Amino acid sequence: MEKIVSLCKRRGFVFPGSDIYGGLQGFYDYGPLGSEVKNNLKQLWWRWMTREHESIVGIDGSIITHPKVWEASGHVKSFVDPLSECKKCHHRFKADDLDGNDCPDCDGKLTEPRNYNILMPTELGVIEGEKTKTYLRGEACQNIYLNFKNVLNSSRLQIPFGICQIGKAFRNEVTPGNFLYRQREFEQWDLQWFVDPKEADKWFEFWKEERMNWYKKLFTHPENLGFFEHTKLAHYAKKAFDIEYLKSPFGNKEMEGIHWRGDWDLSGHSKYSGQDLSYTNPVTNERFIPWIIETSGGVDRTFLFLMIDAYTEEKDRIVLKLDPRIAPYKAAVFPLLANKPELVSKAREIFEALRLDFSVVWDDRGNIGKRYYSQDEVGTKWCITCDFQTLEDKTVTIRDRDTTKQERIKINELSGFLEDKLKPNA
Repeated sequence: MEKIVSLCKRRGFVFPGSDIYGGLQGFYDYGPLGSEVKNNLKQLWWRWMTREHESIVGIDGSIITHPKVWEASGHVKSFVDPLSECKKCHHRFKADDLDGNDCPDCDGKLTEPRNYNILMPTELGVIEGEKTKTYLRGEACQNIYLNFKNVLNSSRLQIPFGICQIGKAFRNEVTPGNFLYRQREFEQWDLQWFVDPKEADKWFEFWKEERMNWYKKLFTHPENLGFFEHTKLAHYAKKAFDIEYLKSPFGNKEMEGIHWRGDWDLSGHSKYSGQDLSYTNPVTNERFIPWIIETSGGVDRTFLFLMIDAYTEEKDRIVLKLDPRIAPYKAAVFPLLANKPELVSKAREIFEALRLDFSVVWDDRGNIGKRYYSQDEVGTKWCITCDFQTLEDKTVTIRDRDTTKQERIKINELSGFLEDKLKPNA
């Protein structure tokens, strides 16, 4: 884990939040390379959801909603962490993380667990004493339930259909930790799939397998993914599975949950808002509250596990074997020698021709070997080098990150080569 955290900061993937002030626990900033990876991930997810599935549309909901939303969802009452406090050092710990009665920091005795709500409160209004208390959203999916009728009435969709969203969520975690795994500000990608209750079981199994297959295509080692079935369920839940990463430095950990939520969400919002959120089957005229199959994952957690899974130490180099579709740079362009103007000029010409269509990087620092290894460390899949033969026959060498093998390719075929390799379903 220390190697991943060090690499992320050193090479510009992830920085501690408010770093020049000593950091702020549970908050992180994505640097130049991390922003590219995260945006690539989100674009792949969004395209897969809304282009490869005919009956899914997306929304982009607000971070602050009406305060009653969180009463209807049950968060105000039950979004809690049981915490124990050490009587000696007064540190607080999540009850689930403690095995015995002694505090892990100082061997002091612990109090009985008490519940702390982890919604992050905020206020609306400008006059002190007249402000309205509300919350930053504790999960991104509530916006989808609030807009169920709006989407239905403004589109030609019929059940079964889905609404998806990528968005920020906030939780006042008492014990954030494990780098990006548990933060106070994080990003989720959610699909809420609305179904006839009679078909819920079929769709649950469909989305469970569909989401696992999507993740397996992204990971360097797909065998490191597995399912965890929950046996302790929320009162409204029928089934719940997690897609877990099995090789993290801190054990098997959830990346995405697949949940059978029944009619809990729409029924709750219908009750608290006074609005009818039922659905009428246009063929049978049957009226019902739709049931929901949810797939809810962590963008930051996925980022972290992809980095861990891709990190490889070889004899004389570190390689980040990221899927090229999500790597920050698809290719790097070099002149063989930086002190030969004719090579530099030709390499710059190739770089300029590629950079508007692909995320490519220019590198002419040091010798060619160091450049290769520098690009391997950040996950760049291909290195394109202009040498003296390039000036004669208009070909370049292209080196593969994982095998280090090189082949010659015509300059006018480079764009097609990259485009073919980077297809969304490659």
